[in-house]
Amino acid sequence: MGKERQYWLLKTEPGEWSWEDQAANGGVTKWDGVKNKQAQKNMKAMRLNELCFFYHSGARSRRVVGVVSVIREWYEESGGGAGAGAVDVKEVGMTRRAVDLKEMKRDQELKGWALFRQPRLSVVNVEKQVWDRVCDLGGGFDGDGEKKDDEGDE
Repeated sequence: MGKERQYWLLKTEPGEWSWEDQAANGGVTKWDGVKNKQAQKNMKAMRLNELCFFYHSGARSRRVVGVVSVIREWYEESGGGAGAGAVDVKEVGMTRRAVDLKEMKRDQELKGWALFRQPRLSVVNVEKQVWDRVCDLGGGFDGDGEKKDDEGDE
């Protein structure tokens, strides 16, 4: 039997790499520059097609704004120094509504999530029930196969 699917959260400063940058880049990017050993360990655990929340960090916009999928597992980067590596991710879709950090912290179903316990960690594992709850809070995401409320029957 295969390993159970995992979910992730990738943090980025919108001034460095935003959801708009991700979409404008054909939806594909190399996720690199991660120096923290725990975050690198999380990246090394990522498998093809696993889903990741795309999270804007920074003082003014701490929120989940979209979902990306892993399209290339961890690989070493030459010239990046010891332990330097990356994964490649592809845009799946925007959340139908951005989910703010303050809202998530108030939600009882999300208590104890690593995002709150290790706020400086840039790559965070997301348990399945947490993934589902954040998706619910955001109304799902484009590409999730769910019908939007405004797509009523004709």
